[in-house]
Amino acid sequence: MKLACVLSAVGCVLSAVSAQWLETTIPVGHEPLGLTYNPTNNKVYCANSGSSGNSVTVIDGASNTVITTVPVGDYPSGALVHNPTNNKVYCANEHSDNVTVIDGAADTVITTIAVGDGPVALAHNPTNNKVYCANWLSDDVTVIDGASNSVITTITVGDGPRTLTYNPTNNKVYCRNGGSDNVTVIDGAADTVITTITVGDWPTSLAYNAIDNKVYCANGNSANVTVIDGAADTVITTITVGDWPISLACNATNNKVYCANRLSCSVTVIDGAADTIITSIAVESYTFGLIYNPTNNKVYCSISGNNTVTVIDGASDTVITTIPVGVQCYGFAWNPVQNRTYVVNYGSNSVSVIRDSITTGIEERPTSGTRRPTPSATIVRGSLRLADGPSASSSPSWLLDAAGRRVMELAPGPNDVRGLAPGVYFVREAQAQAVRKVVLTE
Repeated sequence: MKLACVLSAVGCVLSAVSAQWLETTIPVGHEPLGLTYNPTNNKVYCANSGSSGNSVTVIDGASNTVITTVPVGDYPSGALVHNPTNNKVYCANEHSDNVTVIDGAADTVITTIAVGDGPVALAHNPTNNKVYCANWLSDDVTVIDGASNSVITTITVGDGPRTLTYNPTNNKVYCRNGGSDNVTVIDGAADTVITTITVGDWPTSLAYNAIDNKVYCANGNSANVTVIDGAADTVITTITVGDWPISLACNATNNKVYCANRLSCSVTVIDGAADTIITSIAVESYTFGLIYNPTNNKVYCSISGNNTVTVIDGASDTVITTIPVGVQCYGFAWNPVQNRTYVVNYGSNSVSVIRDSITTGIEERPTSGTRRPTPSATIVRGSLRLADGPSASSSPSWLLDAAGRRVMELAPGPNDVRGLAPGVYFVREAQAQAVRKVVLTE
C-alpha cells in the first residue's frame, strides 16, 4: 500500500512537470513527416505524407491553431524549407517527382516544379537565392531559382542523395550520398561540383558549425562522425560515437555538436573546437531527431522508441526533463518568437507544442583543461552597431540566424535590423576571430 502511494505521488509529480512543458497537441494530416518555420509570418508548416494526406498543414505560431491545409504533390517526403528572401515555402513530393511552392503570406500554391526522381531533401542558399533539391532515385540535385521558381540546372552527385546543408561562410552546399558513402560539395554560385569527400559507411545526417566553419557527417553503419573543413573541404578527423548515429545539431552558444545514436539510445556531445567527445548522455529508448534552442541553450531529442522528447541543458549536458508527446515522434521546428519547439508525431497524426517553461539554465563552472563558454548575448533593439572608424575592416560582416544561414550583410556603424524577426542571431565580423551572439527584440 505504501509503495502504491509512493508510485502515485511520483506519477503526479511527473505529470505536473510534463504539464509545464507540453503546451498543446495540434491535429494535422495523415502521417506527418516534417516541419519548417516561417519567421516572416510566424507560422509552422507540417508535411503530411499518408495516402489520405498529400498536404501541408499551416499552423499559426502565436495561437497554435491551424490556419489552413494546402494540397501538394504525391507523398511529400517531409522535406520543407522556407525562403526568407521571397517568403515562400517549398515542399518536396517524393512520388510525384516535383516541388510545390507555397506563398508564405497567403498560404496558397504558387506553382509546382518538376525535379528529379524521388525528391527527399531541400536547402536554401540565401546568398544567391536558390533552392537545392536532392533526388535520391536519380542521384542528382535540382537547382531552383528562388525568384522565378524555374530550374537553373541539375547536378549529378553520388548514390542516393538524401540530406543537404548550406555553408554560408564559403557559399557551398553539401550533399550526403547514403549509397556511395561520400559527400558532394557544390559551389553555391556556379552550381558545379567542387569535390567529393569520402566519409563513413552509410552517412545519415549533416550539420554545419558556423563558429569553426566545419561540416559534420554522421555515419550510421560505421558508428562515427566525419568532420570536414568548410574551407578546404578535407576531412579533419573521424569521431567514434554510439551505435547508428542518425541526427546532428550544433550548439552555437557553447560550440558543441550533439549526435543522436538511435540503437545505443544515447546522445554524444562533441567539442566543436577540439572535435573530441565531451560526454555521452543516456536516454530512455531509440532516438531520432535533434534541434537546438539558442534562446535558452537547450537541445531537444525525439525519442521515437517511447514517444517522448528529452530536453538537455546545453551548458551542463545533463537531462533536464523528459516530455511525453505523440506516437512515433520524429522531426522538429523551433519558433523563436514565442520560444516554442514543435515535434511531429507520425503515428498519431499530430504536432506537439513544447514551451520552454524553465528559462534559467544550470550554471557552467569552468574547470582546468576546459574552454570557457561563449560570453552572454548582446541585447539589440532596432539597430545593431559594428565597429567603425579607421580600424574597421573593408571585408563584409554577416548576421547569421540560429542555423548558421546568412540573413543580412552588416556594414561598419549602425545597421537597421527592425525588419528581422525577434530571436537569437550571430554576428560574424570580418575583423573578429569569434562569432558574437545577439538577441534581437521587438
